[in-house]
Amino acid sequence: MSCCDLKTKETAAAVSSYTDEEARLHAEEVGVDPRPNETISEIDERGAFIRQPNAFIKPFGDGPDDNHADEYRYAIYWAHGCHWSNRPVIVRDLLGLTDVIGDVATTSSGQTNVYGHGFANCEGHKEPYCGAYFLSEFYKRADPNFKGRATTPTFVDVKEKKAVNNDYHRLTNYLEVQFRKFQPVDAPDLYPVKYRKEIDEFNDWLFPTINNGHYRMAFCQSWEAYEEAYEDFFENIEKLDKRLETNRFLFGDYITDSDVRLYVTLVRWETGYYHNVGPMKKRITEYKNIWGYVKDLFSLPVFRKYTFFEFPEKTTKGIFASYRERIAAKVPYDKLWASDGSRKQLSADPENVFKKHPEGETAEDYQSVISVSKWNSPSWEDRNPMVRTLSQDASVNPIESKLRD
Repeated sequence: MSCCDLKTKETAAAVSSYTDEEARLHAEEVGVDPRPNETISEIDERGAFIRQPNAFIKPFGDGPDDNHADEYRYAIYWAHGCHWSNRPVIVRDLLGLTDVIGDVATTSSGQTNVYGHGFANCEGHKEPYCGAYFLSEFYKRADPNFKGRATTPTFVDVKEKKAVNNDYHRLTNYLEVQFRKFQPVDAPDLYPVKYRKEIDEFNDWLFPTINNGHYRMAFCQSWEAYEEAYEDFFENIEKLDKRLETNRFLFGDYITDSDVRLYVTLVRWETGYYHNVGPMKKRITEYKNIWGYVKDLFSLPVFRKYTFFEFPEKTTKGIFASYRERIAAKVPYDKLWASDGSRKQLSADPENVFKKHPEGETAEDYQSVISVSKWNSPSWEDRNPMVRTLSQDASVNPIESKLRD
């Protein structure tokens, strides 16, 4: 069962009809506080945005204190416009786990989203598994002292009716590894055992430089912090463009977990983020290799399914309506984003975009302990986005085999 509505216009209509007064009454009924403001609580002394660590990071595994990978026990709570939460639903679908793990698409709560993620597109503003009005209810059930922002994606234990994990740094890895036993035999290998160190290291570099780049610009409160984030993003996007000149995907011939993370961010940059950050050095479409890469991934049904082009209701009166109001909904995305197939020539296996699991590999063989991300450290110093490591320059694919072995 899912309350996931992928028809964006209908979802937008439902959200617009959910008033602040209704949200306030729901919040009073269940005892939910207003959503904290990250531009106040997550700003350092330099005016830089330092994103809060994830609150629920207990891993999935076989240990006595771990979350256990069970069928029909969990649902992913995610939002259409949140690239962090587009990632696990893409991976879940690619891995054939849609019958094992449910999902619920959140919306804003009321007209101004004062209480954070709600469920405007569900009957009575209640999600279908547990009857909650707000995502934060699941956080309070898991930790009555929780004071931060409830974020998407969140894994909710629908039997216990509480949040169990919101660690977007590692959620897709848990799906890939701990839920391997529920995947079809021919499910793609997005996180090969042999290359997990390289993939993890790259993902932890990708987070501050690219994935979080928009927010570092959009939420910061000083010119110094803005300029630092701006230069950091565009310097590193150039490196990835160079890398993709000789690699069809980030690690070569096949799609990995890292490609999902990069793709969803690039989509938001090209279709939505630009209006929050001011003048852009270059649009995503101006990077030859990156733009071809985006279109290559967009041609795949699951990636296309979770690619959302969202547009505001037209509100401006007079002749100076914004681009988003006048033009964005009229853009022929299917035509402009169509792949010409030219990136296939970069691959030694051009008709296949996913790596197969090695013959004879069992679910037990695929298991490993998922690494801990430094970006969940409680220390602001540890989460400084300018402090990160990468063994090899991001412009170079460190896997010489390009995943072919």
